[in-house]
Amino acid sequence: MYRRILVPLDGSELSEVVFPYTKELAGRLGLEVVLLHVHDSAGRETVPLHRAYIKHKADLIRRQSEEVQTGVGVGEVGGVVKVSGELATGYPADEILRYTEENDIDLILMATHGRSGIRRWVMGSVADRVLRASRVPVWLVRAGIPEGIVYDKWPQRTILVPLDGSELAEEVLPHVAALAKQRGVAPLEVVLLGVYEPVAALGYYPPSARFETPGGAVHVMPRDYARGESARLKIITEQYLNKVARRLNDTGLKVRIEALAGAPAEVIVDYANDHPFNLIVMSTHARSGLSRWAYGSVAARVLRGVTSPVFLVRAGATKRGDA
Repeated sequence: MYRRILVPLDGSELSEVVFPYTKELAGRLGLEVVLLHVHDSAGRETVPLHRAYIKHKADLIRRQSEEVQTGVGVGEVGGVVKVSGELATGYPADEILRYTEENDIDLILMATHGRSGIRRWVMGSVADRVLRASRVPVWLVRAGIPEGIVYDKWPQRTILVPLDGSELAEEVLPHVAALAKQRGVAPLEVVLLGVYEPVAALGYYPPSARFETPGGAVHVMPRDYARGESARLKIITEQYLNKVARRLNDTGLKVRIEALAGAPAEVIVDYANDHPFNLIVMSTHARSGLSRWAYGSVAARVLRGVTSPVFLVRAGATKRGDA
């Protein structure tokens, strides 16, 4: 599913937080890695410095990826993994998107919220621009990520997949399956999370919620009705998640479900922070299904609220040349 991965760097240690993920993906999935460093045209005398920086990092990632391959019994040190470093001149987000389109990139892996180093990108705004325009998945790793959930340090890897019941949101599932089936990875657990909005007391109740007294008065039990409707929504959400889980189980993945009540973004953020995940995989720009999440805004709030890396797939987006 993936062949070439683009890793944008701004020259800072903060942007290099993605390196543990880069070496693992390259080593375990056999991906070709392209490191892209964008600089402005003003300082031509610094080009050799930029070139030396990107070459050094490419050599580092190549060695680390080959060590991963050797550790899982794939290939031999000194071969197989292809890592290159590229320089570009211009505005970082524009150059990242241009390179992606022109060089058949399948996945962008980058840091967000970094600000330092040779070029001093404001990584948050660059990542936001890339995410909004990219037609390939974008894997974002927050600078300063807690060491405990770094991809190559977790004893059992876990992936959280929020779903709203729509086909657009389910476009992430092939990506989940591809990421989960890495060579040499210990048993990986996928958690499917569905969020339904609890039913509050209403000003009007359907006939099924009312009953008449012998004297003709009509009564309704608001608490009982709201409780019953919430229970019904939970059952519907669980049935949907179980259906998706069976599909993933058929591919050999270990899957469990969670159906929780509340506002989607708040529930996802709270759940992810209470149960740290190696990765959150979700769709953006979907709006349909059981709870009709406004997925663009939900994804944005999740990105701001969690410490776990987030893998975002733009729903409905198709790479040029795909059919």
